[in-house]
Amino acid sequence: MCIPCFFTISTSEVGVVERWGKYTRLAQPGLGCVLCPMEQLVGRISFRVQQLDVRVETKTSDNVFLVATVSVQYQVLRENVFEAFYALTNPAQQITAHVYDVMRAQLPTLELDAVFEAKEDLALAVKQALSDTFTSYGYQILQTLITDLDPDQRVKNAMNEINSSKRLKFAVAERAEGDKILQVKSAEAEAEAKYLSGVGVAKQRKAIVDGLRTSIVEFSENIEGSNTKEVMDLLLLTQYFDMIRDVGSASHCRTTFVPTSRSLGDELRGSLLQADAALKSH
Repeated sequence: MCIPCFFTISTSEVGVVERWGKYTRLAQPGLGCVLCPMEQLVGRISFRVQQLDVRVETKTSDNVFLVATVSVQYQVLRENVFEAFYALTNPAQQITAHVYDVMRAQLPTLELDAVFEAKEDLALAVKQALSDTFTSYGYQILQTLITDLDPDQRVKNAMNEINSSKRLKFAVAERAEGDKILQVKSAEAEAEAKYLSGVGVAKQRKAIVDGLRTSIVEFSENIEGSNTKEVMDLLLLTQYFDMIRDVGSASHCRTTFVPTSRSLGDELRGSLLQADAALKSH
């Protein structure tokens, strides 16, 4: 005697029904019924996109061990439900095995630095290998992603130290270049300042000479019987007294010794002329 048994199938799923152990039909979403014990609902297949995360431990060509996490996104093909349910015993385990095979064949050919740059190529190789194998079993491989590459902590510390040393070396070079520029600019500024100071001193001395010349000419023209020597002595004596006044009026000056002599003008004139002759000889 057969008894009807009712069941429900969710949206995006189908049920697999067998009669006396043999596949007979697919139960669509909604309310379904089988005749027990002749028929049985032996399983359900989901059409939702599923993700399988696989952690693979392997080494690179420079003998660095790392753990790579590969995320495989796959989906059952609606037209191949029979193959998806009956062809594979454990789809997740068999996908994992193929991921291990591809990753352990690809990673040992690359150095550690190249592995991080070749993530897209590795993911494409895994997807191609899985698609070639599992499409015939009713599974569509939608995407494979290399979501993590995790070397040993000591290796990461060493890589960070290398990067830090490179950046420190670059910073030292840049600082030295900056100091060089500052020194060059400082030397150029000092040279320019000395040049301008020399030009100023030259102009000052020329102005003094022009003033003395004008004073001598005017004095000689206005005072009868005077000669150039007397005028020079008078100008030198006047400048000497101006110097004594400036020195005596300085805030830090307490005592000033002023030599006195009848021939003071001649002595000053002779001293200044000798000094001027000595400078010209050098």
